[in-house]
Amino acid sequence: MNIDLSRRGFLRLAGAGVAATSLGAMGFGGAEAAEQAHVRAFKLATTTETRNTCPYCSVACGIIMYSKGDVKAGETAELLHIEGDADHPTNRGTLCPKGAALKDFVHAPTRLTKPRYRAAGASDFQDITWEEALDKIARAMKDDRDANFIQANEAGVPVNRWTTTGFLAASATTNETAWLTYKTVRSMGIVGFDNQARV
Repeated sequence: MNIDLSRRGFLRLAGAGVAATSLGAMGFGGAEAAEQAHVRAFKLATTTETRNTCPYCSVACGIIMYSKGDVKAGETAELLHIEGDADHPTNRGTLCPKGAALKDFVHAPTRLTKPRYRAAGASDFQDITWEEALDKIARAMKDDRDANFIQANEAGVPVNRWTTTGFLAASATTNETAWLTYKTVRSMGIVGFDNQARV
């Protein structure tokens, strides 16, 4: 089938086609209205974005947590979504299965949210405050160091060792925090010192 189409006729036909598609793209067509009816608002648009580190292993992947509720205004923040941080140099936005399931970990009813203490001989734990927990740890460390600190070996050479207490450091920290932890632990004389990355 041959169509006799002049240049002027082709331009008119092309112009009509452009006008029709432009009107459809501006929302005057039924397809555009149907498409807009199925578009939902972005769920995370009104949430608070908080960057953190995954608590699981020694890789220290970066995560972004999205929560509803303004804590500064006295509201309770409710965690809605967790995803990998694409700007983090360690994981570049990827997460392993454990990291991807962090939201369930946060919302787990069995998750501990405060320190617990079980007295000697007791069968049940009791909730205590952070101040009480830190005081108990400090008291236990001081008593053990006073009783077991070795200032000098058999030859009389100063060694300043504390061998009855060990310290396990977290690996998901910055170099500066790791350096400060190392210096603090060694200054107390603790010999048994390791990092979570090796466990």
